[in-house]
Amino acid sequence: MELQLQIKMNPALYVRDPELSELGKNIVGTGILMIHDMGFEDFTFKKLATRIGTTEASIYRYFENKHRLLTYITTWFWTWMEYQFVFHTNNVTEPAEKIDIVIKLLTFQVKDQFMMEHIDKNVLHQIVIDEGNKSYFTKHVNEDNKAMLFQPYKDFCHRIAEVFLVYRPAFPFAHSLASTLIETAHHQMFFKDHLPRLTDFGGSKDNKQLAVFLHHVTFSSLDGFAKAKGKPK
Repeated sequence: MELQLQIKMNPALYVRDPELSELGKNIVGTGILMIHDMGFEDFTFKKLATRIGTTEASIYRYFENKHRLLTYITTWFWTWMEYQFVFHTNNVTEPAEKIDIVIKLLTFQVKDQFMMEHIDKNVLHQIVIDEGNKSYFTKHVNEDNKAMLFQPYKDFCHRIAEVFLVYRPAFPFAHSLASTLIETAHHQMFFKDHLPRLTDFGGSKDNKQLAVFLHHVTFSSLDGFAKAKGKPK
């Protein structure tokens, strides 16, 4: 059963809420497809306007610039990931099992239970892998952070960190490991597709072996710290 998903976004991300009109939804949905096809650098609002049969000015009524659109869709992705995490771990009590679910989510091995007609979430996932860090690798990252534009990403990291701390309460690097896990998953998937000599997963058709690697990295960090702490000095 698919559930209808409605995500409330930070108003600082847009000029006009795109979810309130068909044009706004078309801007977001088609923008995702075009960024995926041509890359963020070559994507422009002029090209988007031509594709959807509107004016460039109409698009600017929704988003200040294309960077805001990129931040909007990547932020939507992280909010959706948190929804997925909460849904799939709701009845799970063992923290180790929750960590396994996180890893499967990050490697796209969990069936999506939420419906969103105008957003292709598989394509959006690829954009987050290929282009996502461009939303915060900017000179105005501090200003954007004060506007809480990255809060969903930080909230998702915090949820993962909380699971780590249930598994290993004394682990002092829970948030660092959470963000490292997410970024490592995305970097390895990017390398697999574009720079295969930087990974051991080049040529693989799925992310199952990557999930094994992430499992090893995560539990080695959590369990290794506990063992090291227990050794006599």
